[in-house]
Formats: sequence, structure tokens, C-alpha cells
Amino acid sequence: MAFGESAHVIVLGNEKGGSGKSTTAFHLAVYLLYQGFNVATIDTDSRQQTLTQYITNRRNWVREHDLSVPHTTHFHLPRTKGDSIRENERLEFELFRQAVAEVEGEADFLIVDTPGFDTHLTRLSHSLADTLITPVNDSLIDLDVLAKIDPVTMEMRGISHYSRLVQRARKERLSIDGRTIDWVITRNRISMLSSRNMRAVQSGIEQVATRLGCRVADGIAERVVFRSLFPLGLTVFDPLEDETLGGVATMSHVSARQEYRHLVSALNLPMRQRAERRMKAHAEWALHANGAEAGLPEGQGSA
Repeated sequence: MAFGESAHVIVLGNEKGGSGKSTTAFHLAVYLLYQGFNVATIDTDSRQQTLTQYITNRRNWVREHDLSVPHTTHFHLPRTKGDSIRENERLEFELFRQAVAEVEGEADFLIVDTPGFDTHLTRLSHSLADTLITPVNDSLIDLDVLAKIDPVTMEMRGISHYSRLVQRARKERLSIDGRTIDWVITRNRISMLSSRNMRAVQSGIEQVATRLGCRVADGIAERVVFRSLFPLGLTVFDPLEDETLGGVATMSHVSARQEYRHLVSALNLPMRQRAERRMKAHAEWALHANGAEAGLPEGQGSA
């Protein structure tokens, strides 16, 4: 299932919970909304539904406080529970296809949040990705989701189930439309103090990146601000004022916003190309509309 040129698909994937997938997915979505893009989101995590809850919180807070903030077009895909695995996967594929079809031609970016375990929807999401973001907490325990690291020599002994899943998705994507998946590992909750563990994690991630052909970017530090924003459905990119937040913004808000801006820059998303395409489409629409109002043949609007 190729998405063509209708949207750039960003998938958040990691088979370990608590890595910051949903928070990052929502912050990226809201950032792109404020940049003027049309953004759609899909939550394939039927168990936790963190992204869906984040979006629900946002809608409720905005309605209760009469605020004006942008929203994504959101879909939550439930996991089917029939007796037949083949039929379940067929139904899940159809639900996923329908969600994609609804925003095809409208969304500039489609952001997909996946569960912290392997499912059919996880594999479908990864095979559709243009950009795959894998947040990894800065610890050897979390690094295990990517590769097996010798605890003594710190050498990479083999890749994990999740890394093999990504490799298969890349091959599938390449066979479908000849395009590759830009896989970016982001290091979250990086300690400010250098330690043996921190150096070991950095070395391990660099080995994984070299072995698997992916990139590494600094992610987001552990901040209390994210726990305070979640119930409101807000992000650090929303107006940081008393009317919106219900309190005064702190330096933590500002620092987190800057970290996410650095992350967006490291992702190399095709924002300029998407913006140029939208401007061209708008100019063509205005030309045709002007011609229609003047009673001229289509495409012959006034100069």
C-alpha cells in the first residue's frame, strides 16, 4: 500500500513502552500544524491509546476554555479480536487503508503512533513510513530493543527482533515503490552528567546506526512539563500564557520547545517542498476561480 505523493508519513516505533513515542508524535503534529501544514494522526496502539487520549484532552480543554488552537485529523484503530488470525489481519488492513484513504490528497504529513509490542498494525505502519523515529531512553536496558550488547566488551553481538522488523519493512517499501525509509534513532532522557553507562549507550547506538544504516539524533530530556501538559492536551508549541496553560510558563517549557525544534531540524522533513507544493496548488486554484468568475474558459483568468 503506497501512499504516493499525498503525504509524508512519519512513524513512531519502538517495542518498549515509556520511550516517549506518543509525546513526540503529538508534539511533532502540533509543530507542523503551527507551520501551516495539514496534519493527520493515526493511533494503532489499541491497548494504551496514549496519543488518542492526548488529543481527546486537547479537544476537551479547548472547548471548556474557549481557546483557538489547531487540531489534527485523528483516527484510532482498534485491534480486532476474532478467532481467525488471517481474518483479523485482513480487517486491520482494511481499517488502516480506510483511514489513510480519508486523508489522502489532503494531509501534508501523516503521523502514526505504534504500540510497544509487535502487531500486524505495527508492521503495516512501518512499511508505510517515509521517516521512522525510534525514541530510545539513555540506558543499556532500553538499548536492548535495538541490539544485543555484550555487557563486558560493549560490543554488538546481534540485532533485536525490532531491528529485524524494521529491516523487513525497509525491504518491503523498496520493493513496492523504490523508496527507502529514513530511520532516525533519538536519544531521550539524556543525562547531563557523563557516566560509564552514558558512554556505553552512545557507543552502542553508534554501532547500531553503522550496522543498520540509520541516523542518530538527540531527543528530549526528562521534564516535568510534559506530565503537566498531557491532561490539558497542550504542547510546548502552544501559546505559553496563563489563559492557555492555566498558569505561568516556566523555563522548562522554553527549553523543551527548543529541544523539539532541534529534533525537527535533525529529521530533515520535506517541509519546504510541501510548502511550495501547497502554494502552487493555491495559486492554480485562485487562477481557475478568477477565470470562472469572469466567465472565461478554465485556465484563462485575468493577468
